Amino acid sequence: MSRNGGIGKTIALLILIIVLALGGLMWFDYLGVVKAKRIFAPVYKVLGLKPQSSVTGTKSNPFTGDLDEDRFAKRIESLDARTQELDKREEDISKVEEQNEAIAKELEERKKSQDEREKTFSNQLKKYDDRNRNIEQISAYLSSMPPETAVKQLLEMNDQDVIDIFRKTDEIAEAKKTASMTSVWLMNMPEDRAGVINSKMASKPSSLDNYK
Repeated sequence: MSRNGGIGKTIALLILIIVLALGGLMWFDYLGVVKAKRIFAPVYKVLGLKPQSSVTGTKSNPFTGDLDEDRFAKRIESLDARTQELDKREEDISKVEEQNEAIAKELEERKKSQDEREKTFSNQLKKYDDRNRNIEQISAYLSSMPPETAVKQLLEMNDQDVIDIFRKTDEIAEAKKTASMTSVWLMNMPEDRAGVINSKMASKPSSLDNYK
């Protein structure tokens, strides 16, 4: 008798477990946590219940029961945020590139300007060197002539050229410790021309810087 009673209790306990398991599964399906609507649809119909889904719930805060759809929505949201971040970073990079291009352009313009200044200075220096060399050659050439012949050549030149030749002649004579021909040439020039040249030489102590 006691054995039969134990088997009955066991069967009753198993039935209770099955009922609880089915009840729990039905409750989770009703909440939308698991998908078992096809199994419990007749029961819902008899009881007049409508199970929860991803689109039901309160209007202000709908309950998302479909975990896959929820994860997909979060993934989309994360991708959108990443896209916005990349767009912002690309915009910042574009601004930096524009600034770098402006700086590079400015540096290029400065380099061109510097190159032009160096070229102009080199041309002026070469022109000065060429003139200085020419003046030195003319001075030596005139110094080898008779004074009257040299003066005739000098009178055909403009005042600045004559002054430059006189100064170069004095410079060479001083270096060689010899007498300069400048005073002799001035003595053989017409008085008015000699006076003008003397006056200009006194007022322009650095004549070679004034040539054109």
